[in-house]
Amino acid sequence: MGLFTKDIKTMNDLFVHQLQDIYYAEQQLTKALPKMAEKATDKQLKDGFLKHLDETKVHVQRLEQVFQMHGVKASAVNCPAIDGIIKEADETAGDVADKKVLDAALINAAQAAEHYEIVRYGSLIAWARQLGRNDCASVLQKTLDEEKATDQKLTALAEGKVNLRAAS
Repeated sequence: MGLFTKDIKTMNDLFVHQLQDIYYAEQQLTKALPKMAEKATDKQLKDGFLKHLDETKVHVQRLEQVFQMHGVKASAVNCPAIDGIIKEADETAGDVADKKVLDAALINAAQAAEHYEIVRYGSLIAWARQLGRNDCASVLQKTLDEEKATDQKLTALAEGKVNLRAAS
């Protein structure tokens, strides 16, 4: 079922499809984050990736909870957007020889993923409320809050030292 196909007829269909999309995305990020942590040279960045990996595993569990609350079997649909973000991050990381510049590139890639997730969770929360599923919305809100906090931490790390080191 693609996002712009006739398979999505109702707001509920759209909600479930986007749950499946972000479920896939979170699962892919649990595979990508350890690789990003391994490539990072800044200790704070490396530790941040590993901490967010733990959070991401909880995000997967929360999505499974929302599927259950909504009476739908937890399943994933391919998400070309997150696949593209991860692929681009891998390619960029492979092209950067200077490790200080690599850390800046890794932050940029991580923020691309965070921004994708923030958009998805924001829409899911709005749609859950529209569907009268405030219970689902409150579970999703916890994850959205964590995604926003991670994005802010990445910005602070980039602006505080990583970008400065990369430019020197």
